[in-house]
Amino acid sequence: MTAQIISGTEIAKQIREELKPEIAALKEKYDLVPGLATVLVSEDPASQVYVGAKEKTALALGIYSERHDLPVDTSEEKLLALLDKLNKATKIHGILVQLPLPKHINMTRVLYAIDPRKDVDGFHPVNVGKLMIGEPDYLPCTPYGIQQLLIRSGTQISGAEVVVVGRSNIVGKPIAHILLQKKEGANATVTVCHTGTRDMTFHTKRADILIVATGKPKAITADMVKEGVVVIDVGVNRIGKTAEGKAILCGDVDLESVKEKAKAITPVPGGVGPMTITMLMINTVKAAKLAAGLA
Repeated sequence: MTAQIISGTEIAKQIREELKPEIAALKEKYDLVPGLATVLVSEDPASQVYVGAKEKTALALGIYSERHDLPVDTSEEKLLALLDKLNKATKIHGILVQLPLPKHINMTRVLYAIDPRKDVDGFHPVNVGKLMIGEPDYLPCTPYGIQQLLIRSGTQISGAEVVVVGRSNIVGKPIAHILLQKKEGANATVTVCHTGTRDMTFHTKRADILIVATGKPKAITADMVKEGVVVIDVGVNRIGKTAEGKAILCGDVDLESVKEKAKAITPVPGGVGPMTITMLMINTVKAAKLAAGLA
């Protein structure tokens, strides 16, 4: 068996094409243009590229975009003042602060300072709480993208044994809660593995759907999965450079060996990554509709 490759690039493109007419209709019928503000406090090239990709995608869809690039030595007070301004800005419906932040800035304080109604990343405790009880305004972008990859690839989720490797607040915990809800595109039995798990392979070999977000290159190998598993690889690891200086990337799953046993698998790059940005656009449009009383 050689796995079907679940292309996040293609599925994200499909979703964006579906979103375009909705954005155009909001402008035509209600004179409403969804607005997204991104805030970057970093000189990290990868973060700059990522924020640039978000800005480019927003503009291509007809979403109003503001980009705020701050010096890396920006004080926490100055960042909080900017967020307060954006919270009050009527043109802005969604605010995204690019993580990670410099060490001198308290990430929790910054995330809590974003108006929950504009928290299109879904990290504010109000939105986390709504997710827990099954009534979210916004699903966190990467887990939301993972769910859409599963749905749009035709993967049976209801009743499936889902194993999540990793318990971060960004991926592991939220995707577990999303997939265990008694809803369409969910209703799975979910196990979460982490650094305290005694026998990782015991759990991963039971998985019908395996979602891996460990931050460790090729941590999941073929002997750790069963035949016919669907694998979502969230990891992006730089493991070297080509002769031309281009980064060599791999996921948290050993793609070459695991794809011979899996039914379907996401590649790295081109899997989860493109979905994250697209789901951010979905959330921004929803935020605009909520603000206008249209959702």
